[in-house]
Amino acid sequence: MNFDDILSEISGFGKFQIVLFLIQVLSRISLPCHFLLSNFIAAIPPHHCDIRGIEDGGLFGNLTFNQKVIVGIPTERDGAPSSCLMFTNPQYQYLFSSNTSEETYPVKCQNGWVYDKSIFRSTLATEWDLVCNKKWMNKATATVFFIGVMTGAPVFGYLSDREKSCAVLSNVFDKTVRFGRRPLLLVSYLSSLTFAILSAVSTSFVMFAIMRFLTGMSLAGISIIFIALNIEWCSTKHRTFSGIIISLDWTLGNWLLVGIAYGINEWRTLILAATSPLILAVMVWRWLPESARWLIANGKAEAAQYYMMKCAKMNKGSKGLTTITPEALLETVESEREGKKFTVVDLFKTPNMRKLAICSGIVWFGVAFTYYGITLNISGFGLNPHLTQFIFASIEMPMKIAIYFSLEKLGRRRCEVTALLATSLLLFINIFVSKEKWLIRTIVGVLGKSTSEASFTIMYLYTTELYPTVVRQNGLGYTAFLARLGVSVSPLVVLSEEAWHLLPACIYCAVALGSGVIASLLPETLNAQLPEFIEDIEKTRKQSARREEIQSKMHDDLLPTLSA
Repeated sequence: MNFDDILSEISGFGKFQIVLFLIQVLSRISLPCHFLLSNFIAAIPPHHCDIRGIEDGGLFGNLTFNQKVIVGIPTERDGAPSSCLMFTNPQYQYLFSSNTSEETYPVKCQNGWVYDKSIFRSTLATEWDLVCNKKWMNKATATVFFIGVMTGAPVFGYLSDREKSCAVLSNVFDKTVRFGRRPLLLVSYLSSLTFAILSAVSTSFVMFAIMRFLTGMSLAGISIIFIALNIEWCSTKHRTFSGIIISLDWTLGNWLLVGIAYGINEWRTLILAATSPLILAVMVWRWLPESARWLIANGKAEAAQYYMMKCAKMNKGSKGLTTITPEALLETVESEREGKKFTVVDLFKTPNMRKLAICSGIVWFGVAFTYYGITLNISGFGLNPHLTQFIFASIEMPMKIAIYFSLEKLGRRRCEVTALLATSLLLFINIFVSKEKWLIRTIVGVLGKSTSEASFTIMYLYTTELYPTVVRQNGLGYTAFLARLGVSVSPLVVLSEEAWHLLPACIYCAVALGSGVIASLLPETLNAQLPEFIEDIEKTRKQSARREEIQSKMHDDLLPTLSA
């Protein structure tokens, strides 16, 4: 009897799992609040040079504001006032005609900028004037944050899979403290809170960038640990349902961010409000169970029995209580594997694992690169940023419901490939839609966002089923690292529009297409039991080879008979 059989006997999805999900919601909803925070705190409101310093003997001071803008700031090709240039002297001829033949020599802003504060009272751009030649620094804030997430992913993945005594923390957790899913989540909660608060009180851009890096690194623990902890407590037939339910937390957090950002238009206060759910997460952490799968895989049968008994009682699975003994749990693993330590290197030692790691890593890079390329560009559709973000968040709910039924019918691989190819197609269509047709552009963009969200949701569930328990967190950490690498690069791609305005869209389209092709090489996991050890992945290859050998031999034996 394996672990999935025991878990099914005590109800693989009941009150215990529901409580586990509800506890996790409080930390889970904080992720989109921070991951998408740049849409608001790094927003660049309409701006132009501060021309109040222009003096010409008093005449300029008698003009209206609009007249001052006309004579003090040159216009762009579309007729809008320039954001980065000004005249050193008033050009009064523009009050009478915009087609004057007189030569003018605009210069860069001399006295700072004036910002439109109708939507955002303050942002990073207005705080430190991150516009014009410093625009890249504003875009880099999202990149710095996701580099932190990228760095933290393999760190938390390694530590949460690792077994190690820790005497210093023994008075805080248990008498024998070992790294696992549960302790590392608390570390992630507390460090995320600390660094987020410090970023909100930053006195310089450099300090803010460092704190955002550390915040991202800390949040990575929540991002990769929660999915494994939840999926590992669900039986095989409930994994699809639980995976979709978990992903709805992201939608709730997305809505929460829109509501908070609409009510708070000052970036420092917004960061504090977006971080506040983690305070409640710390308070309820004590009721969070450890993963029984991880405990068994690391030889902690008694601790695993404690949580399994707790699960059985809460789910009223009394029939399975007799099978939950330390001995029975240890029988679900092979004794010679006890005590063996696994690292990210083990993902590449054997043929099947190596193929799995390379393909899933490439797909994750493409999924995250495309998703955040669309999500972090909410100003590119011509709508109010809050409305665009709300539409993006709202489309996720029906899409995830559709994903649930599709995954049960079509499987993980086919759905992932379809979602990525559809995203690529929609991005390709939007290349040919002009910005003036904002309604069509928004509809196609929202559909692209929904298919991109589908690919993200599927991959979270898919990845937990692909990797065996002993290296699952390492696998999630590794794929999260490559995903955040894609996210880190994604915001900077927008800057390539200065070379060609369609280049960013072409890049996002190509990456989505390539990722969809690579996803077709991954194995199907629908209704398959979660692999516990690397050998469970490799034996499939050996069995297939053996099956082919047997079939070949049978063919050779039957050939003379058939010929006769």
